[in-house]
Amino acid sequence: MQGTAVEAADVRVFCTGAARRAYETLAPQFERTTGHKLVTQFALPPDLVKKADAGEPFDVIILSYDVEGLIKQGKLAANSRTVFGQIGIGVAIRQGDPKPDFSTVEAFKRALLDAKSIATSGEGSSGRYVVGLLDRLGIADRVKPKIKSGGPGHSAQLVSRGEVDFVVSGLPPLLGTPGIEWLGYLPPEINNWLAFTGGLNVNAKEAEAGRALLNFLTTPAAIAAWKDNGLEPAAP
Repeated sequence: MQGTAVEAADVRVFCTGAARRAYETLAPQFERTTGHKLVTQFALPPDLVKKADAGEPFDVIILSYDVEGLIKQGKLAANSRTVFGQIGIGVAIRQGDPKPDFSTVEAFKRALLDAKSIATSGEGSSGRYVVGLLDRLGIADRVKPKIKSGGPGHSAQLVSRGEVDFVVSGLPPLLGTPGIEWLGYLPPEINNWLAFTGGLNVNAKEAEAGRALLNFLTTPAAIAAWKDNGLEPAAP
C-alpha cells in the first residue's frame, strides 16, 4: 500500500456521522501509509445518499446500515461492499440521573411513557429504527411528541446537558461527549443490530485509491479501532 507523489490521489468520502470518531482515528494512518489524501464529508445517512443521488462526486461511502441496497440500485460497485462492524440500540443517561428500567419490553414501554422527553438520532439509522419500534409497541402517538433530535452528535449533547431523560441510540455517536453513562442494549426481542458498511461509487474518479481505503478500514488494527469506538464484530 505504499504510495508515491505521482500515485497520490484525493479520495472523496461520504461518511455517516456515527462513524466519525473511529474514522478520524484511522484516516491519518491511511494517509501516512498511502500518500493519498482523504476529503471527507460527514452527515446523516439520508443526507449523504441525497448528495450521491444529486450527482455530487464521491469515491467511497460509509453508512450506518447495509449498502447492499445501493449496490442493487447500481449506485455502488457490485463487489465493493465492506463490513466494518455493527451496533445495537441501547439507552444512555446523563451521569447521576435516575436510571430507567428497560430490562424487559414492558419496562422499556413504561420508561418511554413516563419520560418527559427522550433523544434519538432523528434521521440517523438508529433514530429511524426507534420511530418504527414505537409504532410496533403501540405507543407512537404518545411518545413521538417527546422526541428531541438533530444532526450528528446532537443527541449526545442533549443528554449530556440534561435536556432529556435519556437517549435511545447506538453507542458510537455518544462516545467522546462528557457526562454520559451508557446503560446497555435494549432487550433482544426489540433490539436491532445495524451494520456499518462501505462501498465504492460506480463512477468513482479514484477507484483504486477508494478500494485501498476500504481494505485499510478492515485491517486488524482498523477493526480494533472500530471496536474501541463502539462497534461490535459483524459477519462479512
